[in-house]
Amino acid sequence: MELVPIGIIRTPFSQPEGTPIQTAMAKGAEGRVEIDPQYAPALRDLERFDRVWLLYWFDRAPDYQPHVVPFLDEIERGLFATRAPCRPNPLGISPVRLLRIEGHVLFVADVDILDGTPLLDIKPYAPRFDCFEVGRSGWLDSAGSCDRANGRFGPEKPEAP
Repeated sequence: MELVPIGIIRTPFSQPEGTPIQTAMAKGAEGRVEIDPQYAPALRDLERFDRVWLLYWFDRAPDYQPHVVPFLDEIERGLFATRAPCRPNPLGISPVRLLRIEGHVLFVADVDILDGTPLLDIKPYAPRFDCFEVGRSGWLDSAGSCDRANGRFGPEKPEAP
């Protein structure tokens, strides 16, 4: 399997600490998505969407950890029951607001991504397909509140045993 970045994400967040932990907590934080010019033709028709999914590589995430204490909790949870970045394949996904497109640059808001993050793909956010009413959300049903990263998943790699 080979993944090739199609661009780079530019944001005001240079380090994990202080970065919004989800787009819903980003409160309008703006950024740019600089697409490699060879992919600019693929942006056609995207400007009519309010939101787009950005799929990216957590290039500064700590190594894989099977159990983590997520930002909104104080209890250790299984990694796959969280959105922590220390994954076997450190993929991220964020449904950002699309403000406008100029050439091969997307201007976005509600961004929760570190500056310089490699972009892997863009998909339109379609409420018809992407929004589901649910009755349960696991441990998040009783989670605390937190809107910024606190260094819990900082750039340092965990030490080997």
